[in-house]
Amino acid sequence: MTFYFDKFEQRRPEPPLPYSPVLELIWQFLLTIALVVGGWYIFWRWTHSLNFSALWYAIPLVVAETGAYIGLLLFAFNLWKVKDYPKQSPPKYISECVSHAGDDRLIVVDAFFPTFNEEIDLVKLSIRDAKKITYPHSIDLRIHILDDGKRAEMKKLADEEGVGYFTRSSNIGFKAGNMRNAMEQTSGDFILICDADTRPFPTILEHTLGYFKDPDVAWVQTPQWFFDIPEGVPLPKLLKQWMGKPGHLFGSLVEKIIGPVKVGSDPFVNDPKMFYDLIQRRRNWANASFCCGAGSIHRRDAVMEAALKSYSEQVEKKTEEQIKQLKRLTGESNPDQIVTAMMVRGLAFDEELTPYKFHVSEDIYTSIILHSDKSRQWKSVLHPEVESKMLSPQDLLSWTIQRFKYAGGTLDIALHDNLVFRSGLSWSQRIMYLTTVWSYLGGIWNFIFLTAPLIYLFTSIAPVTAYSIDFYKHILPFLILTELAFMATYWGLASYQAKANYLSFFTINMRAIWTVMRGQKIKFPITPKDRQEGNFFHIVIPQFAVIMLTIFGLVFAWVSFLFFQSHHNLDGLIVNTFWGLNNIAALSGIVFAAFWNPIED
Repeated sequence: MTFYFDKFEQRRPEPPLPYSPVLELIWQFLLTIALVVGGWYIFWRWTHSLNFSALWYAIPLVVAETGAYIGLLLFAFNLWKVKDYPKQSPPKYISECVSHAGDDRLIVVDAFFPTFNEEIDLVKLSIRDAKKITYPHSIDLRIHILDDGKRAEMKKLADEEGVGYFTRSSNIGFKAGNMRNAMEQTSGDFILICDADTRPFPTILEHTLGYFKDPDVAWVQTPQWFFDIPEGVPLPKLLKQWMGKPGHLFGSLVEKIIGPVKVGSDPFVNDPKMFYDLIQRRRNWANASFCCGAGSIHRRDAVMEAALKSYSEQVEKKTEEQIKQLKRLTGESNPDQIVTAMMVRGLAFDEELTPYKFHVSEDIYTSIILHSDKSRQWKSVLHPEVESKMLSPQDLLSWTIQRFKYAGGTLDIALHDNLVFRSGLSWSQRIMYLTTVWSYLGGIWNFIFLTAPLIYLFTSIAPVTAYSIDFYKHILPFLILTELAFMATYWGLASYQAKANYLSFFTINMRAIWTVMRGQKIKFPITPKDRQEGNFFHIVIPQFAVIMLTIFGLVFAWVSFLFFQSHHNLDGLIVNTFWGLNNIAALSGIVFAAFWNPIED
């Protein structure tokens, strides 16, 4: 069977960003100044700039700016420095990976490939690549297909490839339940977690198991890499075709300023290099890099120990609740011990032991359980090198499903399971988890940033007392210094598209916030591995509406100012024109993505 990604099979991932202490010092210096100037700007906005005749407009905007500034503070803390975990040579025996004296036996690794409805031939590719995994010492690698689809063809594939096959009578717990079922029937020292489309490289165990020589390391996450993303045409090359040598020089200059620019590349910004190589990697110093599922290797003992403690906590919590109810019913201050013991046994029997939480975001949930274990103080590692390849969402519907699952799952944990203030987390870990949660709340202020210029363009009402020199001297240094600082830390990465994507992400974030606040359960839809055909314009109607309203607003405001002597002023028009054009540019990508077809005939 042929796949659309067959033509990309020879691609290889880029190496991790090289560490530069000079760039890091420049980033830290510029960022410190930017944050101080930003704090000065926010203080001025609250105390000297509010338009008191339009507080209904001024207050939401300054609140949004404050929320974004807090997000900047958190993000700056996240990106402050690089401190990669020291690499070690791959262990030969399991005794090298435990703190207690152990047998000098071979290391056993279980590789899990959960599947539900993915194509058989797609899973076959993943299994065959897993069978190519090499190791410098003898190792017992056991590959297993975890089939929640209960398909005879998948069982046949497992038999033909000589790998394990597990299924179950129900699909309770979805992927987490699937992995729990497999853990009950396996005994490996380490578990390699893959998705059905995860194609591990031969070096994945050789390059990661050495971290487990530290007996406190609970899991290692490797970067996910989507090898099927269209690469596009580099801007200098494209401009050279249109304009000759001057175009090539201009394109090169643009790339030196903002990073690599490719025309016709993935409109969904699926490339996760910024997330893994920048955000996750720079959480290593705080022991706060969290698990992202596929491409991660887990110490079985850590997962089971955390599961047992979580199980005990849940039983204890429910017991306390039941005892309180019993006291209210009986009026007794000390309930009968026999009755209490029977109650505990019943609750213990009813509570399920779940190594991986039955949750749409079981990976980050497992991370916080392990990170918050005060008695054990487990460590996490982000290994910076790519060790597997995966498939990216190939249409706007698939992309939306995936992003909503990430946002809703994280916010649900934050609301119901104390993601940030959980006992046992260090202060730096709390800030790192708060950064993740805060980023998903950004849909609120991004909505305000997208609609605020519309109010001025259509009404000439300003949220500030005046677009004066005082306004410019406060906001421009903050914006310029922030951009310069992030240029230093993003050096080697294309950043504008990611920032634009975050702004256009507002509808998904707001829907996730609304879903969680209403108490609705975040479902576990499987991200489709094939392109979904159809018209996805309905998904981006809000973004398209903002674009059209901004265009109409710009035309209306300038025509009114030039020909009809409206109350708009030139400074206000200039500020809101640039603001509106930036919004249009940021939202255009996702609108075009609704009609994007990556498949070339």
